[in-house]
Amino acid sequence: MEYPALVPGILLRRYKRFLADVRLDDGREVVAHCPNTGSMRAVNVPGCRVWLSPSDNPARKLAWTWELIELPQPNGTTATASVHTGRANRIVEEALREGKVEELAGYAALRREASVERARLDFRLDDPERGCVFVEVKQVTLMEADGHGYFPDAVSARGRRHLEALALLAAQGHRAVLLFCVAHEGIEDVAPAAHLDPAYAASLREVAGLGVEVLARRCEVIREAGVPVAIRLGRRLPVSLVREVDSAVVVD
Repeated sequence: MEYPALVPGILLRRYKRFLADVRLDDGREVVAHCPNTGSMRAVNVPGCRVWLSPSDNPARKLAWTWELIELPQPNGTTATASVHTGRANRIVEEALREGKVEELAGYAALRREASVERARLDFRLDDPERGCVFVEVKQVTLMEADGHGYFPDAVSARGRRHLEALALLAAQGHRAVLLFCVAHEGIEDVAPAAHLDPAYAASLREVAGLGVEVLARRCEVIREAGVPVAIRLGRRLPVSLVREVDSAVVVD
């Protein structure tokens, strides 16, 4: 997925869920739309460099959208994370259509938003010989102080409903896949966040035992002259269905 010309700035604060104050590099302070309804745990860090996409649509209330944030890492470097949850499906769709997710390559047709008995899932892939596979995408940006990636970043009843729908499909003989789109360059593996949503963690372990496939792929931000110009789905990451988090390293 290619970005429009992004503009850098410094995050001042995020508030009212959908708003963020940003000081652009030219000194202007602007209000940007925050396209993330979650807690944004660990990616809402004032003082960090962020990247905004501009819009000249006169019908929009806000001319700026918060896309990316650069987060300090323990080794002294920074890792870029996408905070725009609406980008995850587009990134995954592009990779699916290009056959870059090997486990899901080779299907003849792709359909967005597949309605099933208990939920609406993100994708359905069909093939006359291989049958169909249902795919639900979840964006991962939570990297705790222990260095591992986790999902969800808050209690997610909706996420559990998606797991139940995938399990039902697997019981009916379909392929059912949960795909973690890891939108944080510093994350090297993923686990359910039992310390934040123990019910989700238990459900994920249960449905995996019932045949739901759990995959994780990390996004890669493409830069030109230091400016992000695109984001792609990259290499596969390991998923651990059981990981206990030391409360001493969890920062609220």
